[in-house]
Amino acid sequence: MKTFYAQSYRTSDDMDVHFSVPSLREDLEKTRIALEIAYAGFDNAVDPDMVDCYIYEINALLKRYKHLAALSQEEYAAAKETVPTGRLRGLYEHSPIHTLVSHVFG
Repeated sequence: MKTFYAQSYRTSDDMDVHFSVPSLREDLEKTRIALEIAYAGFDNAVDPDMVDCYIYEINALLKRYKHLAALSQEEYAAAKETVPTGRLRGLYEHSPIHTLVSHVFG
């Protein structure tokens, strides 16, 4: 049996990895998709342990979604103070996020 081992030396200049901070909208969208997946898993779970697992996962994702929605409202309030009223009118009034959060959390 022949084994192959290679070692290369790289500097930080060689790496082309770019990390960007995800926006609040991207986080909300990823959390919404994760919620849909968790609900689908819950609907198809047969084992009682898996049902419990999905219940905990859904509760955690709902709390995350609620937290991100609160941050979104804070960001909106901060933007509303700095931008003239006419430019923000209609931007968040009929947001699907607002509708979903108000429906889920009362």
